[in-house]
Amino acid sequence: MDLELDGLEVTFDHTAVAAPRIRDLLPIYRDLLGGRHLGGGGDNRVAGYRTLQLSYANGSKVELMEPLAGSTFFDSFFELTRGRGGVHHLNFHVSDLTAAVARLTARGYRLHGLDRSDPRWQEVFLHPKEAYGVLIQLAQPGAWDVADRRPTLEDVLAGRGGNGNGIPSP
Repeated sequence: MDLELDGLEVTFDHTAVAAPRIRDLLPIYRDLLGGRHLGGGGDNRVAGYRTLQLSYANGSKVELMEPLAGSTFFDSFFELTRGRGGVHHLNFHVSDLTAAVARLTARGYRLHGLDRSDPRWQEVFLHPKEAYGVLIQLAQPGAWDVADRRPTLEDVLAGRGGNGNGIPSP
């Protein structure tokens, strides 16, 4: 069998769900389904969104996302979902992002958003038109310094998470 990423380690990591407000997602993904905050999360000021991750008893994870004030990052996504949000992307970790990009590009897949700016997290996206309407994020995580501050859920919602902008979530 000829696998697209043959020879590379590929593991599913999480499902990301976006909504106009993370606070609207918490009653379902935290309270009802029992998700526990992983002790991380924060703002991507360049792209204009805030995230946090919840983990579950079996080790699976859900990432919750919301736009930062004034951001247009989710505009087209919210148009498609009539403003409500929903599953935004699936994340898979790869052992070698450079090799994954080369193999997928050679086979004609459309990729976008290649970002190698942070050695702790490098990523690229497989266009939804290539994956039956699903945005696939391929990421190669790097080493995190154990001294990195792990913000609480309250810190993230208050805008004090990683790269926090100091503006609370709506």
